[in-house]
Amino acid sequence: MTLETGLRDGAAVEIRDPDASRADQPPDGWRLWWLAVRPRTLTISVAPVVAGAALAWHDLGRLDTAPLVAALVGALTIQAGTNLHNDVADALRGGDQPLRQGPPRVTALGWASPGRVRRAALACFALAALVGLFLVWRGGWPIAALGLASLVAGWAYSGGPRPIAYTPLGEVFVIAFFGIGAVGGTYFLQAFTLTAQTLVVGAAVGAIAAAVLMANNYRDMEADRLAGRRTLAIWAGAETAKLIYGTLILLPLGVLASPLGPVGGILSLGAVPLALLLFRRFVSTPRGPAFNAILAATARLQLVTAALLAIGLVMGGLAP
Repeated sequence: MTLETGLRDGAAVEIRDPDASRADQPPDGWRLWWLAVRPRTLTISVAPVVAGAALAWHDLGRLDTAPLVAALVGALTIQAGTNLHNDVADALRGGDQPLRQGPPRVTALGWASPGRVRRAALACFALAALVGLFLVWRGGWPIAALGLASLVAGWAYSGGPRPIAYTPLGEVFVIAFFGIGAVGGTYFLQAFTLTAQTLVVGAAVGAIAAAVLMANNYRDMEADRLAGRRTLAIWAGAETAKLIYGTLILLPLGVLASPLGPVGGILSLGAVPLALLLFRRFVSTPRGPAFNAILAATARLQLVTAALLAIGLVMGGLAP
């Protein structure tokens, strides 16, 4: 919870962060679970599906709606399940220390019991598996392998004897599953094949998603050290982490501009001013609650980049 001091009618007052909830007045019902799944970053599941669908439309001149919607639902439910599992697993491991600067975690604050949160995570994974049955029927064993790997990785991110979230490999995990896997899987469900271009776009989109995690881990470096984590931000150090963040948000924009033609790729460069502004904020903003806004803005950058890429690919496909 974050408070700022301001003046009103000449008197000092406390201005409460609008996104914060009081511990003595926790949210309930759907608001509790909406907070628990971390809605500000759910777009990192949407962006790669948008990019993969745009690539397929550009190459094929058509899109099948059912597998596209199913892929989107599957991606969102896997991420929601991962976030919920992370919430309860971190609380039980003692990973959510009082020094943590991020948004509220429902298990650590006692707003929901570990059992409730764990059941909610399993429900999300079960829904993803159910949707996955249709996708496997559509795409065969490659989609089965990708879906199973995604479910296992979602659990292993915070679970098991050595959670991915406690190692420097978190950003690699994000690029693999929220980039290459999601873009490639969406494309494969439409075209039943993969192209080198699809994998390049997947890596680029995933890199921006990895920057979301870097913003999160850079913000929480002190708390994560106390919790025994060894994230990439901690392993690299604060100054190098800033350079890694800049690379993760800027390099993909140049990569996307090169293989996709004069319309499809170059339009994605429209996200460069936003990326430069974010990099400046990342470098100049002290670690703390202010980084929550940078984290959310980085997730929006990924979605904006995917949307611009999609518009460019559609325009390029329509051009004579």
